[in-house]
Amino acid sequence: MYEQAVLQVADPESFGAVKSAIETSFSSGKVASFLGSLERSGVRIREFQDVLGKGLLGRSTAAEYGKLGNSDQGQIREFYLASLERVAPELRQKFFKLYAYY
Repeated sequence: MYEQAVLQVADPESFGAVKSAIETSFSSGKVASFLGSLERSGVRIREFQDVLGKGLLGRSTAAEYGKLGNSDQGQIREFYLASLERVAPELRQKFFKLYAYY
């Protein structure tokens, strides 16, 4: 059985800020609004750099993410992708174009 390796976080403060922004965006009370903002911006949900660059995860999130080293950034991207896969099926259907592959 596969077990994901546990990696140490080099910058816990910045890592926590970015992770918190992602958790907030995908929280049950805000995820529909977040998906709507992606749709209005014309950004696909799996394009993390575009989502980040347009400030859709919060204005300061891109700067905090930029402070992270490669390992921490990789963990954040993985956390983001795992979060988008946990969105309720009915919302995923409603925002089908965001999830569709090219």
